[in-house]
Amino acid sequence: MSNSAQSPITEDDIAQFLANTPEFFERHAEVLASVQIASAHGQRAVSLQERQAEMLREKIKALEQRVMEMVRNSHDNEAIAAKVHAWGCELQRVQHPSELPQAVVQGIERHFDVPQTAIRVWGVAVEHADHDFAQDASDDVRAFASSLTMPFCGPNLGFEPASWLPRVAVEEGDSMAAQSLALLPLRGGSIDSATPAFGLLVLGSPDAQRFDATMGTEFLSRMAELASAALQRLR
Repeated sequence: MSNSAQSPITEDDIAQFLANTPEFFERHAEVLASVQIASAHGQRAVSLQERQAEMLREKIKALEQRVMEMVRNSHDNEAIAAKVHAWGCELQRVQHPSELPQAVVQGIERHFDVPQTAIRVWGVAVEHADHDFAQDASDDVRAFASSLTMPFCGPNLGFEPASWLPRVAVEEGDSMAAQSLALLPLRGGSIDSATPAFGLLVLGSPDAQRFDATMGTEFLSRMAELASAALQRLR
């Protein structure tokens, strides 16, 4: 006979035994009825069955909240999609190409309540070269725009395109620069193609959380593609 000391039984051993031996509770049903544990809703002791019922109710409540959040998001997405559609239709109705950049930014301001917008387009036809939208895009900005394969969203860290944005009036006649930005590359085809960008659409807000680095960019991508399709008439 071995004299070596046996290892003590641990909680993990008990848990594994119960998980592997479900018939234990069939043979000892009185154990389930006698076990008392603390309730999650106070200091009172409840039976194991009651605690399981509480956990089930909490799980159902969490699922209900998740479903409601999904419904709210669905409604929000439908509203945004309708605005994108209306804005895109407006761009199609612009008769003169030189009016398109203004139509792009004014439509975004109106439909999406974006307080600060700017746009630059390069490589335009000669007859459009003297317009403001065709000025002030450095080689660095053009290279940066071409490197983007999706909208950039985040804080205003002093990017050159942020200087194109107007300041927003605040109290007592003061004004504020954009605190967060969305930078949308303009190029032919899909936004993630390898085609060099021919412009950059800049959205800004004095709210530092408006364009957050973690936000979804699907609608912004579609907006960039719609604007790009319309603005190619300038080239």
